[in-house]
Amino acid sequence: MDFAPYQSESPDTSRRSLNLNRPLSPPAASNPSYSPLNLPPTTGPPPLLPTHNQSGGWASARDTINQFETSLPIRLDWEAVMAYVLLPPAGGVLLLITEHKSDYVRFHAWQSSLLFAFMVVVHLVFSFSAFLSYTLLVVDIVMILYLSMRAYQDADTLDRCEVPFFGPLASSILDDE
Repeated sequence: MDFAPYQSESPDTSRRSLNLNRPLSPPAASNPSYSPLNLPPTTGPPPLLPTHNQSGGWASARDTINQFETSLPIRLDWEAVMAYVLLPPAGGVLLLITEHKSDYVRFHAWQSSLLFAFMVVVHLVFSFSAFLSYTLLVVDIVMILYLSMRAYQDADTLDRCEVPFFGPLASSILDDE
């Protein structure tokens, strides 16, 4: 079907010739090797204007973005873990500076930076007591281990494990970028 602005005949005549009683077949039925997970890797920047793709539909610039692609040559799950393990909050700040493609990694970097910057302030406030300092250290290690484990496990589905105050704050900052 041609939707060019200057046509020799009206598009209505070609629409009338279509058989509307036949069932529509998905791309998988017409192409047995089609799988949304087996798309060819994209190289270069995404197109700015919508383009016509191989399956007969229109692909926009947003469709060509790979959500599992990162700026660094490290896997997505390991990069998200690095936000918590690399001397928090400095590891999160480092990832915020270097990572520009993955929202998943940037979320964990923001959450790590905000949460552990707050924990540094709490450590400074309670530094007069050795017992409270060691208790906070144990809490920090447990949070690092738990958030690292969740960041690694949830990387397959891109689910976000949000801590109560800092997770929604990190999401809102990421949405505003």
